[in-house]
Amino acid sequence: MLSIRTNSQDDHFDSPISWYAIYTRHQHEKTVARILTSKGFETFLPLYSAVHNWKDRTKLVSLPLFPCYVFLKGGLERRLDIVTTPGIHALVSSAGHPASIPHAEIEGIRRAIESGASIEPHPLLKCGDWVRVKSGPFREIQGILVRKKNVYRLVLSIEMLGKAASFEIDAFRVERLNGAPSSVGQLGCAAKSHLYFEGARREAFGGS
Repeated sequence: MLSIRTNSQDDHFDSPISWYAIYTRHQHEKTVARILTSKGFETFLPLYSAVHNWKDRTKLVSLPLFPCYVFLKGGLERRLDIVTTPGIHALVSSAGHPASIPHAEIEGIRRAIESGASIEPHPLLKCGDWVRVKSGPFREIQGILVRKKNVYRLVLSIEMLGKAASFEIDAFRVERLNGAPSSVGQLGCAAKSHLYFEGARREAFGGS
């Protein structure tokens, strides 16, 4: 079963406070999220289910959808408390300042997981057929539609991190957009701004 780790006392995903990305040590994502929660921060750690096979057993495990990253909502006024947390390498930054993540990108991932969709990591796509979901539990979510073995999947990206995830969707539930959404801007098919660490296809549309 897919799971999500969200460490807030209240559900404030719709508030205007910005989301940021924390770069963690390998396999320290859950520990970082737990410690930050104990400090009073709101975090979001999306997880997905994967089957691990050993010689003597098979086990279903929950893994970070974006390894080495935990998302943080606001809280930068307590920056020292953040960066001194064990397991954290740094806040993802641009031009010397923590780089905010578009709300729509976080919201899309959250809704996909909460709906029970079979979400999984996916290579980041720089170009493709941008669509908007027009009906169902994913209504208004935007992403790139791809087809794999006669199954359509919607690819959701965290552009700033160069990461993406996808889940299965019925092609009739989506409608094509004229280009990438404004929150992505030129990042979808052009070079991204330099970031550093501080401290589908047309078959679904009739081949047109």
